[in-house]
Amino acid sequence: MEHWKRYIEKQKQEYMHSVYPACLSADMIVVIPCFNEPGLMDTLHALLACVRPEAEVLVVVVFNAGEHAAQEGVKQNRISYQEMLRVAETLHEPRFTLFPVIFERLPRKHAGVGLGRKIGMDLAIRHFLSNGKKRGVIVSLDADCTVSPNFLTAIYQAFSGDVRLNATLHGVVHRVQGEDPALEDAVRQYETYLRYFSRMLQQTGFPWYWQTIGSAFAVSADAYVKVGGMGRQQGGEDFYFLQKIFALGHIKELKEAVVYPLARFSDRVPFGTGPALQKILEEPDGVMKVYSPKSFHALGTLFGMIDQFFRLSDQMIAALLTRLHPSLVDFLNENGFMAMIADCNRNSASLSAFRKRFFHHFNAFRIIKYLNRVHPCPFPYEKITAVSD
Repeated sequence: MEHWKRYIEKQKQEYMHSVYPACLSADMIVVIPCFNEPGLMDTLHALLACVRPEAEVLVVVVFNAGEHAAQEGVKQNRISYQEMLRVAETLHEPRFTLFPVIFERLPRKHAGVGLGRKIGMDLAIRHFLSNGKKRGVIVSLDADCTVSPNFLTAIYQAFSGDVRLNATLHGVVHRVQGEDPALEDAVRQYETYLRYFSRMLQQTGFPWYWQTIGSAFAVSADAYVKVGGMGRQQGGEDFYFLQKIFALGHIKELKEAVVYPLARFSDRVPFGTGPALQKILEEPDGVMKVYSPKSFHALGTLFGMIDQFFRLSDQMIAALLTRLHPSLVDFLNENGFMAMIADCNRNSASLSAFRKRFFHHFNAFRIIKYLNRVHPCPFPYEKITAVSD
């Protein structure tokens, strides 16, 4: 665990001043970043209603606000913090603890959900390190979610049953409050899109095709440290982090452990559920537009050639590329594909190593860059209703 210690020492110490209760020795820590969430108690009550695993569970809410945060958000944080303290004081379970921490006036450059999540998870690493919990588990959740009763047990059983497991991914079904047919329709379209995008990635042969949702994963403490921890992005931190985790391998989907995020139109972060729902609402016909299946099929042709590129001359590789869709060839030329393949061949002693290095280069970021490059020309966006199964 020496590398855990080095990791902690590298973090900004002003974020490490909070210490999780020294009297605890948690096996699993649920980390919930929170800013201006009046419905937080719904999340806590859902966790309290969960079946208890054979483990010590700590639920941490990181109340966070930037130096320029709206005062009503700061006020709501303080109200929720005090409310959580009162609930925590009445909870008399030796192996289940609620613990709030509060951070205000965080730097404007980094303040947001990513930094809140990172602070809570970094503090979890320090807690596990202090207690010698080599197999500690960090569960990522959001402050607008409820969960299924088996949520904690399913996660803990998965990690305790497989010492190699690096992460679990959980089922997601958004919930809609009140009567709002437009929102209900938009969120079901968005869920269909998430399944569609994952399925199309899988069909291309891309190995890390899973959904990346910040409220729906858990990670081993050791895997967390290995990839350098959570990023401080003000949105999309879950995507960036999970791509690094996926590359470690040993990922398991736990569709039976369900998270129920609250569906709502939001522009709080630049991408994610809220902005996607808003974009659907702005479509003239109210139907989401998505990447064309043809763009994925073109990419799948490339990925099907990977083994042929191993130890092949530049001339032969160039000849193979002529079989690809012209728009994909243009993208590859614009993004240094030949140099990428040369690097893979230069640093790979085996075909399996070559494949792994290839996808480190041609990762999810590059795939999205390609998809954006080829839409709407030559591949027009298509309605989700036309491509969903």
